[in-house]
Amino acid sequence: MPVRDRSGRGRQLTAAHPRGGFDHAKITAGVRLALEGLGLDPDAANLAGTPARVARMYDEIFEGLLVDPADVIDVVFEEGHDEIVLVRDIPFASNCEHHLVPFVGRAHVGYLPNAAGQVTGLSKLARLVDIVAKRPNLQERITATIADTIEKALSPRGVLVIIEAEHYCMTMRGVRKPGAITVTSAVRGRMRNDPRTRAESMALAMGHRFVGM
Repeated sequence: MPVRDRSGRGRQLTAAHPRGGFDHAKITAGVRLALEGLGLDPDAANLAGTPARVARMYDEIFEGLLVDPADVIDVVFEEGHDEIVLVRDIPFASNCEHHLVPFVGRAHVGYLPNAAGQVTGLSKLARLVDIVAKRPNLQERITATIADTIEKALSPRGVLVIIEAEHYCMTMRGVRKPGAITVTSAVRGRMRNDPRTRAESMALAMGHRFVGM
């Protein structure tokens, strides 16, 4: 059941919602300039609608700039659960802030509930990954932000976030190494400090059987 505040209502932290919008006029003008810089005619039949389409696309792929990650975990349930909660293989797509090209991959997100056994909805973890990823980003920052947000919202005994992704700034340009996967982790609390809990959570996240179970 939802945690109750003193008024008797379920504790709603803050509903996730956009706090504003992007400047489509500036984005459209910028894309036109980029096309011209490439020697293309932005008014050509096949490109005339491209600047406006890119501006509308940014509403989707950079949605995370308009939402505070802390607002995503907007309900907490009192379930008395004292074992690991983990959602594995959450797909995501983000954009490298250095080159504005995509990196795509999977996130594994878990936590060990606090002493009261409080949990949040599983979809909230997936939504959190989505919101944090949808902005110009670094993989390391996504990993840490997800972990820090869960830690602040749920006060769990431990948090584990592992992200695996392929970066197209390494695939399409530069070293050109398609298929190379970058793995980052953020581990907090007991999942970091207790060897058995850390080993169990890592094994669950990566899909391997934990020998000590």
